[in-house]
Amino acid sequence: MNSDSVNLTPAQRLHFDIYGFVLLENVLSTDEIERMKNALYRIKADEQLEGQRVYVRPNGEHHVLFGNLVEYDPALLNYAAHPKLVPLVEEVVGGTVRLEETEAIINSRNQDVELDQLFERKYNPTGFHRGTQHGWGTYIEQNKFHCIFVKTLAYLTDVGPDDGGTCLIPGSHRLTWNQHEMIEAALSDDKLIHQVEASAGSVLLFGESLIHSTTAIRSEKERVILVAGYTPPMVREWPGNEVNPEFIETLPEEIRPLISGSDSWHWKRRY
Repeated sequence: MNSDSVNLTPAQRLHFDIYGFVLLENVLSTDEIERMKNALYRIKADEQLEGQRVYVRPNGEHHVLFGNLVEYDPALLNYAAHPKLVPLVEEVVGGTVRLEETEAIINSRNQDVELDQLFERKYNPTGFHRGTQHGWGTYIEQNKFHCIFVKTLAYLTDVGPDDGGTCLIPGSHRLTWNQHEMIEAALSDDKLIHQVEASAGSVLLFGESLIHSTTAIRSEKERVILVAGYTPPMVREWPGNEVNPEFIETLPEEIRPLISGSDSWHWKRRY
């Protein structure tokens, strides 16, 4: 699947409606990938983040999450406002959007877990979750599925079967089952789980009503991903992702509403 156009192809839209996600291949150029990775590694090494509005959430030595990234480096802002991706997000949300959050993860194999243990299962999701659910965060319009909280997840490194590709429960975006029951059912049958494999520069587009998880890495490779979340402009940003109004004033006028949410209730519907 390719995302050269500013709309999902019929095949991509059908894939999204059925499964809750679609992998967009070769979206980012080699130059974009390198600039984004360099920015994230600078964040990882930066000992002065507290005054730069970036938050850090480590989970052991093998895993670190960063958030509120757009003020740190232009490459991270450019991803959040990427012209190949924002129109696709708007198509799925059903109207104009605002940036709800930006996050990144750099992770590697947890050396405290025996490799044999990781190979006992086909997939090793580390924490299935979702940010909304069908019925109060989704709707159907003109026979198309829409979710008001949508994410783009960019793979900045190649991700093979042992490299921690995102795990998903396909179809869960349209179900009102108890979340715990769905997760337990999926963990009991590998056929109910899909683990993404992707080349660097590919982007996973998915609705937050889809149950998803980071996956334990079994190889010696380090995984780097960059994530942007979007909602209609009248929805607030995720706490901790508030962008400095002074920074917003420095932005080109055409992307200010996207970053600030300033369109508020003036929602332009785009089915």
